[in-house]
Amino acid sequence: MKNKAYKVMVLCDPEEEYAQMMSEYLKKRKNLPWKLHTYTDVEELFKGEQEGVEMLVVAESAFCQSMQSLSPKRLIVLNESGIMKWEDVIYVDKYQEAGEVLKQLLGFYMEVADVQLPMMRRDRKTVFIGTYTPVRRCMQTSFAVTMSMLLAKEHSTLYLNFEHYAGIGELLPDMQTQDLADLLYFLNAQKDKFRLRLQTMLKHEGSLAFIPPMKSGQNLLSITEGEWLGLLQKIEEMEEYEYVVLDLGESMQGLFEILRLCKRIYTLTKDDRTAQGKLRQYEQVLGLYGYGDILDRTKRLSLSHIRSLPEEMGLLTKGDLAEVVKGLLEDLEADEGKEENEWSMGN
Repeated sequence: MKNKAYKVMVLCDPEEEYAQMMSEYLKKRKNLPWKLHTYTDVEELFKGEQEGVEMLVVAESAFCQSMQSLSPKRLIVLNESGIMKWEDVIYVDKYQEAGEVLKQLLGFYMEVADVQLPMMRRDRKTVFIGTYTPVRRCMQTSFAVTMSMLLAKEHSTLYLNFEHYAGIGELLPDMQTQDLADLLYFLNAQKDKFRLRLQTMLKHEGSLAFIPPMKSGQNLLSITEGEWLGLLQKIEEMEEYEYVVLDLGESMQGLFEILRLCKRIYTLTKDDRTAQGKLRQYEQVLGLYGYGDILDRTKRLSLSHIRSLPEEMGLLTKGDLAEVVKGLLEDLEADEGKEENEWSMGN
């Protein structure tokens, strides 16, 4: 038997269109714990694979008991008929969104995973970008999502919403969807288990990854500063995301410490007297409690000139707001380039 340096997930489905589309989807997902081998013919599968397959996922129409000879750590049948014909296999509904299929596959695999998973290494740490304002109705979430989606076009990006109520419909979890509260529950899991758990909860809008925010904003009040910081540290240790955009709210403990983690903070405001008063008070409190350094990395801006926003999340990368954010990202990249040059000259 050949010695493999990697884990293999085998996908076998005679329905060529499904096999191709699912394969393309899986290959776009970064840092999965297996390398994918795809077959549309059972005989080719037996010729190409040997004992020790990590994960075998096979369409119901192609499954046969002799596939057990490959000794897969997990054997999954993609159910096509709605009937569970065999008792010794696990079933996943084939005809659902590809993302849901992947989440279930990861969930079942996580139960038996016992090895170090591959990690994407980078020379620099994850860059946290914070958005926070004490002023209400400033389009903060629309701004944060737009920035996240534009970053995700060229960089691996994760968006996290910590506000009391998210506001954007595509972000809102239904009662069956796992959300940020569920991820916090697994915070103390082994690192590899946490990585897999995170993968099962991820949602995607285009190339952007996000975790659904908590269903009840009241849950935010009970999460400690240490738990929030532990979560962000765990995400950074994974070294999977170049950027993590934090859409922060005042209902969370440890807000100032989280802002201190951020390389850049965007504080949206309005031009009226009340908004300016709130902003001054917020800045005074930062100084009073020893967090004045946060202001050095904060950029204030008003979006009062933007009169309308797209109704759908996927359209936020177009329009006036997107143009504003593109300019800010150009400035951010220029600053990063300057810092890298200064670091190189100093070393």
